Amino acid sequence: MPASTGLVTLGEIRAAALRIRGATRRTPLLSADRSAGAIPGDAPDLWLKCECLQFAGAFKVRGAYNFIASLAPEIRAAGVVTYSSGNHAQGVAYAARMFGVPAVVVMPVDAPRIKVAAVRRLGARLEQLGTTTVERKARSEEILAELGGTMVPPFDHPDIIAGQGTTGLEIVEQLREAAEQRGEDIKLSKVVVPIGGGGLISGVAAAIRAVAPDADVVGVEPDGAPKMSRSLEAGHPITLDHIDTIADGLKPVRPGDLTFQHTRDLVDEVVTVDDASIREAVLWCHRQRLVVEPSGAATIAALASGRVDPASEGATVAVLSGGNLDPSILRTWLEQSPPLPASGAPA
Repeated sequence: MPASTGLVTLGEIRAAALRIRGATRRTPLLSADRSAGAIPGDAPDLWLKCECLQFAGAFKVRGAYNFIASLAPEIRAAGVVTYSSGNHAQGVAYAARMFGVPAVVVMPVDAPRIKVAAVRRLGARLEQLGTTTVERKARSEEILAELGGTMVPPFDHPDIIAGQGTTGLEIVEQLREAAEQRGEDIKLSKVVVPIGGGGLISGVAAAIRAVAPDADVVGVEPDGAPKMSRSLEAGHPITLDHIDTIADGLKPVRPGDLTFQHTRDLVDEVVTVDDASIREAVLWCHRQRLVVEPSGAATIAALASGRVDPASEGATVAVLSGGNLDPSILRTWLEQSPPLPASGAPA
């Protein structure tokens, strides 16, 4: 892959890991439970990085906390502003509360109720406006001009990317620990990561390239919001004029300039998956006793649908990026889902 400048470094990611320690959770890396139904893609050694169990319910708290913690105390005290479909909003609200500083968040009018309630519970001032990133960003910039403070970007900033990259470091560390416990070698062969604005895959790819360079990194986005796929085809970041997906956390209409650069230079492949596959992946995760929102289950959807081939040898790790799923939606999907085959029958 081409050498690049301006990419987040391993040193920055390790510094972020120290900075967020104690403020975020070292989420479990779990071996997939084969008793819970067919393993997506029949992956011989599938592991789940459970960011759905992260504080505030998603990986976003890593980058948000790292960004806010990196501010000078006198600047941080003036407060923070951000825009988000929901998970970044919660991460910023959580970090601001820990530092005791005010936070204002702009979210879409169709944001999931569970995410809206969580932001309010964490004490942030909330405004809801429009349905696109462009609308939310414009309003947050107006608020920043009115109130002052610091904008916490949802994905396109080195401190955000470095914070998200700690997920990749943990994957490598935890596989090594699992190998020691089992007394066997476990090689990391592939990491599958969802793509919204691109902060998570940028950070994970930067970490994996540095500490496990032989592993492949694959990104997944919805068919109805293929902003990174289209940007890679065009050779530069593009803005979609329409999005349509159940994966609300993957709805940005444009990748960041920095996240595009990371993805272009460090990621092996980006694929898309349809909403039906994502829905089935949410239900598969539920059979693993994990509540995973559609955005987080996109990686499982890619493996189960054949859009991504699991590694034939070594470990495949699917990042489950968030767990903020409205219980009423999960209940409806479970009621509509056919029962699993009887024991011994094909799953």
